[in-house]
Amino acid sequence: MTSTLHPPIVAQTNDGMPGTAQPVTLRRRAVMTADEAAAADRLLTGATPHEIVAWALGRFGRRLVLTASFAETTLIDIATTVDPDIEVIFLDTGFHFPETLNAMRRSMERYALNLTVLRPDASAADVWASGTEACCEARKKAPLERHLVDHADAWLSGLRRADDAARADAPIVSIDRRGLVKVNPIVAMSDAEYEAYNAEHDVVVNTLRYDGYASIGCWPCTEPSTDRSGRWAGSGKTECGLHL
Repeated sequence: MTSTLHPPIVAQTNDGMPGTAQPVTLRRRAVMTADEAAAADRLLTGATPHEIVAWALGRFGRRLVLTASFAETTLIDIATTVDPDIEVIFLDTGFHFPETLNAMRRSMERYALNLTVLRPDASAADVWASGTEACCEARKKAPLERHLVDHADAWLSGLRRADDAARADAPIVSIDRRGLVKVNPIVAMSDAEYEAYNAEHDVVVNTLRYDGYASIGCWPCTEPSTDRSGRWAGSGKTECGLHL
């Protein structure tokens, strides 16, 4: 939705003379209340992931972004089918496995992604000096926070209920802590459906998956495992904070 300011600003030609009048347009943020998000969640129950992405694009347009970890490209494959130019965000923490960066490069070649890479400040806390909480805060949460607040009204996440018990009740649509709309298009996919989609569409998969890593994060904090327990193993930590 746009609003036009009147009277219009008058453009200047190169010689300083008035030129053609150009109205200035301001775009209002596409916000949703918690009740509206709950209604959208109910509406989209039973919808396919492609239908959910299409709904989000119809509602938020270019103010919709997609976050990707490049463990595999299931959501990227789905979303770029609906809109090949959707903005994809990757958080370069400085501690990714080489296999993850390779998966990102392969995805660029495959999908010609409209990719935005977010990096932490040069002085950002790291896991050895400051611990896992401060590291995740400085290298994941803070860069994403800045970008989303400045550039987005809504974001797509690859979170699934089958990931672990803590995510079992995750909604399709919700309001995040920033007041932005968070959409999880593949949240209802079972493990079997997920693997079947990946095989059918030959999606790009991080090769660490074949080396026993069911969940892939930064190399100092990730161990091989059959579930998300390999993330921050032994620390009691289960989330980096992006989905809280």
